[in-house]
This record gives sequence, structure tokens and C-alpha cells, in this order.
Amino acid sequence: MMHLKPLAAAAGTLALAACANGPVLVPHEDPEPTVDAVIAAPEPTLEVEVHEGDFAEIQQFVTPGGVSVWLVSEPSIPILALQMNWRAGSASDPEGLEGLANAVTYQMNEGAGDLEALAYQKRMEDLNMSFGCSASWDWTTCSARMLTFNMDEAMDLVSLAFEAPRFDEGPFERHRREDLISIKQRETSANWLADEAIEDALYPDHVYARDISEESVNARTREAALAHKDTLMTRDRLLVTAVGDVDPETLAPMVDKLFASLPETSDLSAFVPIVLPDALPEPVIVDLPQPQSRIEFVAPGLSRDHPDYYTARVLNYTLGGGGFESRLMKVLRVEKGLTYGVGTGLGSTLEYLHTWAGVGQTKNESAGEFITLLKAELEKIAADGVTEQELADAKAYLTGSYPLGFDSNAKIARNMMGVRRENLGVDYFDRRNAAIAAVTLEDVNRVAAEYLAPEKFTFIVVGEPEGL
Repeated sequence: MMHLKPLAAAAGTLALAACANGPVLVPHEDPEPTVDAVIAAPEPTLEVEVHEGDFAEIQQFVTPGGVSVWLVSEPSIPILALQMNWRAGSASDPEGLEGLANAVTYQMNEGAGDLEALAYQKRMEDLNMSFGCSASWDWTTCSARMLTFNMDEAMDLVSLAFEAPRFDEGPFERHRREDLISIKQRETSANWLADEAIEDALYPDHVYARDISEESVNARTREAALAHKDTLMTRDRLLVTAVGDVDPETLAPMVDKLFASLPETSDLSAFVPIVLPDALPEPVIVDLPQPQSRIEFVAPGLSRDHPDYYTARVLNYTLGGGGFESRLMKVLRVEKGLTYGVGTGLGSTLEYLHTWAGVGQTKNESAGEFITLLKAELEKIAADGVTEQELADAKAYLTGSYPLGFDSNAKIARNMMGVRRENLGVDYFDRRNAAIAAVTLEDVNRVAAEYLAPEKFTFIVVGEPEGL
């Protein structure tokens, strides 16, 4: 049920004089009234739209300062969990400064105002709170957890990070060194080499294929990072979710104070969605001396708003998303003993890329057999679909395990933010299990035939594979 619930905001003052029958306007020629003669008039009420769902009562409101907030009030636990997301991330790094968004988020809790890095960390420890930020391709994220009895002080500390981050030379150079070490280490990372090969094969010219390099790390400056913070963290791209022992009246002014220093907007480029080309007919082999081969396989997938998305989620559980209950694990590990693990998923959560992907590892000498059997399972599920029992098992797991993602304030705040980022609607938590339960065998088998034929998948093999 949805309804509007007006809540009285913090009172302000207005130049009105008191009288027996209520306030009247002070005549223009009168002197300024004394403090005793001035009464407080309420500010405009905070309109709160309440969704009374099965999982939680979600209160939606826009603060007087214009920040959009979703709140779950939870009085039984004296902790506030706060998620803050901006629709802009590493994809917006300037060319030649790849990794700059990560440099920004790394510095956000490394000192602010008069507090150097160690003093800022010590202050967080004294307040028994946490605060940190990160950047993905499409989003910049900050999160905070604090005790509600001292949340005013905790919020002030977070606000200081947004208003006056230091980006001191010590932490800035430390992050530079860490990045340079990571660049050297990734050359022997099978995971990184496989991802690079996929990018080169399927979308080499997209911004998602850009990499941090020694040149981009060495080119970054403190001044560039501070300017990029103001590019990423703007009020018009901000979403907030909160869970804890607080009500909208209390939270709204805190949120406005928290983000008062942020710029209203900035100029950012839009990006083009990726349309994957036809799959490569033969596996791409990346040589890496090691005893095992890492095998990744990727095909076009579905976006969250696709009408067949829930059907694909159910199907994926049976193919490779259900652990030991999945077909790939049963065949490739249990029956054939070729791997410790293999799995699939609706691979990408990126805004401009949607894939159906999987990964597994096997001995170099069994790489050819592994891929042959994997393709055979793809062919079988695409041609024959799944059984009624497999469908029932998938739906039972996906619906039964879902509440486990709501067992803490921080998890609820993160889940709400995921819903907000994907524009799934405030009633998503109530609709989700019903949508999965409504998936039919006909739906699943149709999607299997459309998406899972082995010729739709590009295979990447990192190692010294044999038998290909």
C-alpha cells in the first residue's frame, strides 16, 4: 500500500508577531520585533511516501536540499547504515588518466580538514564507525555505518570528507605504489589475462576495455584527483539509502548537511551500449606457464529490464549457477573429475554490457576434453531444455534463499541501492519471488534454445592447454 505521509520538519523562524488570536504580519513601519515577539513557523512539511512491503516498510522522500532518500526505520538495532551512490565511475576517467576515480575514492577516508590520515582513522575508531568509498565502471559508491547515539558526530566526520578532503602526498603516493605493483602482478594473473582477451575479442574499442597503465598512474596528480571528485560526486547524480534507528525528520537535515558542499552537476559523456559480435569459431588461447588452464566462455545476455530476465535466472541455476546441483558441476566435476569448480551467471552488471558467462579450471592436458563436454551440455540444454524437477528445485532455492540477503542493516541498505540503481521500483522486493515462481517450463526451454547454443559462446583459455 502506498500513501503520502506528511511529517513536520524542523521549525524555522518567520518575522511574525504573536497575538492572542494567532500570528499577524508585523507592520512595515514597526521596528524589528524582539526575540520574545518572534514566533517559529514550521518549514514546509517533508512528504514521505511509504511502501508497506512484505520485507520492509520503505520510506521515500526528497530532502529540502533535493537529495532523494530511501529509508527503512529499524528501532530495534541502534545502528545506522548509509549507502551513497553517484551514477558516474571509472568509465568517466579522462583519457590518459585511467584509474583516477579509484584514486579519488581511495583518498576519501585518508584525512579531511585538520585531520591527517591517521587522525581521521583514529577519530572513526573513537566513534566506533566506518566510512569508505570505491568506484566501479559506472558508479561511485560511499558507505558508512555508525551508532545512532553519536550519529551527529559521525555524520560530521563524513561531511568533512566531502567538504575538505586532504588528498595528502603520503596517502596519494601510497596508492600510486599499490597501483604500480598491481600492474606488474596482473601480467601473471589468469583472471586478468582472460578478461583482457575477452575485451580484445569482443569490444576492443569501448571504454570498458580501457586499462590502468604505468603511464596513467604516473600522470595523475593531487589536483587532477580533487577536480575529478567534483566531476563524479554531484548532487544531481546522487542516490541515498539508509537503514537504522532514525526517522525521516531526523535524517533529512543530516543528509542535506552531509552533501551541502557538493557541486550541483558536472559535464560527463554518455557511452554507447555494447552489441556483442558473433562468437569466435575457435577458442582464443593466451599462453601462461602454469599447470592448469583457466577457461572462460561468454555470450550475449539479458538486461535487468528484459521480460525474460527472471526466466534466465531460473535457467542459469540449473546450467551452472546452482553449485553441485548444476549440470556442469555434475558432469565436469562429479562424473568426470575434470575440475574443482565450474559455474555460470548472467555475467555483467555493467550498464552498457549484458552477458551470459561462465568460468572453470582444469589441468592443461584435459582442456580439450573439458571444452568438448561443456559444449555438449550447452547443446543438450539448448535442444532439450530442463526437467520439471530441475525447474522446481531452481525456483525453490532462488525464492527460499532470498531473505538471507536482509539479515543486517548494511545488507538491506545495499539491496535497496541495487534496486535504485537498476530502476526496479520500490515494490521490487515484494514482486521478485512471485516473478520467479511464475516462470514456466515452456519459458525456460524457450530461453535455453535462444541463448545457450554453444556456437553463441566465445571461449578464452589461459594456460598451456592441450587437445584444442
